[in-house]
Amino acid sequence: MGSRNLKRNKQANKKNPNAVALGRLGGKARSETMSDQQRSEIARKAGLARSEKLSAEERRRIAMLGVKARQASKKQREDR
Repeated sequence: MGSRNLKRNKQANKKNPNAVALGRLGGKARSETMSDQQRSEIARKAGLARSEKLSAEERRRIAMLGVKARQASKKQREDR
């Protein structure tokens, strides 16, 4: 009986590829009608929502990667 439920759950988790394609089209059309400020605000909120799921240690690691990338970019500009 347990394997039957597992099989049923796997089938329920599969996404309809046609629905996925339509969702992508809708998102693209929506983004084309928004201003840069609106898109930026939505992206900011999404980033905050994702970061809330991370541990403090993981957020710190990601922040350090950003610092290193900015430092490398600055050094590259100075070398030109």
